[in-house]
Amino acid sequence: MKIEEIKRFWEEKERELLSPYATLSSQSRGRKYPEAECDLRNAFQRDRDRIIHSKAFRRLKHKTQVFLSPEGDHYRTRLTHTLEVAQIARTIARALRLNEDLTEAIALGHDLGHTPFGHAGEEALNEVYPEGFRHNEQSLRVVDLLERDGQGLNLTWEVRDGILKHSKTHSSTLLCSEEDLPATLEGQVVRLADVIAYVNHDIDDALRAGLIREAELPRNSIAVLGSTHRERIDHMVKDVVLSSINSDRITMSQETREATEELRSFLFQRVYFSDEQVRVRSKAKRLIKDLYLFFLEHPDFFQKECSFCLPKEVSLDRIICDFISGMTDRYALYMYKKYFLPDPWPQQGSGPGSGEANRKAE
Repeated sequence: MKIEEIKRFWEEKERELLSPYATLSSQSRGRKYPEAECDLRNAFQRDRDRIIHSKAFRRLKHKTQVFLSPEGDHYRTRLTHTLEVAQIARTIARALRLNEDLTEAIALGHDLGHTPFGHAGEEALNEVYPEGFRHNEQSLRVVDLLERDGQGLNLTWEVRDGILKHSKTHSSTLLCSEEDLPATLEGQVVRLADVIAYVNHDIDDALRAGLIREAELPRNSIAVLGSTHRERIDHMVKDVVLSSINSDRITMSQETREATEELRSFLFQRVYFSDEQVRVRSKAKRLIKDLYLFFLEHPDFFQKECSFCLPKEVSLDRIICDFISGMTDRYALYMYKKYFLPDPWPQQGSGPGSGEANRKAE
């Protein structure tokens, strides 16, 4: 059997086994820049692999999920969040006979544009950058333009659509309008898997941090969804599957949706905007804003730090926004220390030749 025959075999299996509502890899709308197909992998597998091998994906391991620069080893990062979203999304996609490769690619790429310090960094850039900033739009910009020194990853239309439309805000509900709805069911799966993942792992991390106690979780939600982390994820996933079978929409039952919304509201009130988190978030926002304004006022310093290869027509403030949003938490702290904090003077007798200098002084 030849390599290309293996690929054709699996494309035929897609047509044979997947739901009529699934997105077939052989029927992708294609890429912005046409290129030769891989002999072995389908289009969505190639997208997944390109995302995994990207620099932006590797940086996710040092970006905050909720808790800024946590000392404990078991708190989630933006990378572990991404992996949990991918796992949940693939489980749902397989149960509904949707395209797992497309689902996984969207899930792995959905947060590539997230800022350092989580949503605090996103809010800061949104407040200082004139055109506004949203991490889902930045994720698309990363894969379209910023990766590979300005060449981008040239992903398929379906993956790009799912990345752009995955995002939810505090005020939005779990069910989005037709205008915000991802074009594929696989994209809709990732959108809900994102919520399922962060609602549950943020509760887990908040309990570990001592911000909340089990007894404080909303009783109605717990009665519906379950009293443990495992039970809640299991209930939500199964509910999405059962509510979406043989449907052209990915959804939840009303009871589960309302219980999940209540948990989300609880997290915003008690965790994301708790007094302690507000204090820490304000520090992070100040850091991001100071870096942005400093580089804008001192383009000579920025040029030394930035190695972006972007078209000349891209404005300085846009490039600065790209640069800062791509930082990890620790790199942002390093840059802030470099430009805003004084270097400590060496202690007497600690530097090269200091012994001789001290003897001469005596």
